[in-house]
Amino acid sequence: MGQLVSVVQRPSATPGLVRFEANRNLTGMGHERFTSVDQAVGPRPAAALARLLLSTGKIDSVHIFGNMITVDLAKGHDADGLSDVVRDMYQYWKPGMQPPAFDDPAPADAGAAGDGGSAAVESGVAGAAGGADAEFLRLVPAVLVDRSRAAMAKWKASQGA
Repeated sequence: MGQLVSVVQRPSATPGLVRFEANRNLTGMGHERFTSVDQAVGPRPAAALARLLLSTGKIDSVHIFGNMITVDLAKGHDADGLSDVVRDMYQYWKPGMQPPAFDDPAPADAGAAGDGGSAAVESGVAGAAGGADAEFLRLVPAVLVDRSRAAMAKWKASQGA
C-alpha cells in the first residue's frame, strides 16, 4: 500500500554523482542539500528522502531540487538499490508485512447513549428486520443514527410520503 514514485536514473558527466528524476516535486522551488541524517529534520518529503538515502551508508550527500535528486556516492560504493529507496519512499506497507489489526470494539453501552440504539430500530431507520440490525445499530454512534433519521425524514417529506 502507498504510492510508488516513478524514478528514472540519469547518468552524470561527473564520476561519483548519480541523478534520479522522480515524478513528484519534492522541494517546491527551493534547493535542499543534506550531508548527514542530522540535517534532514522534519516531515518534508525532501528531508524524509534524504534520511532514507543517507541511512544506506552508500552516499556522502544529497541535493534535491524539485523532482531532481542528485546523490554524491561515497568512495567505493555504487548506486545499486538507491532508485528502489526513492521509488519506495511513500510505500508504507510491503509484501510480507502483517497489517496492523484494529480490535477496538465500541463500548457495550454505545446504543444506550442518547436514544440511538433501539429507538432507531423502532423508528424504521434500521428497516423492518430488527434483530441483526439492532445489534449493528448498537455499535453506531448515536449522532450518526440521529443524522440518518433526520435525512430519512427529509427525504420522505420531499417525496410526499
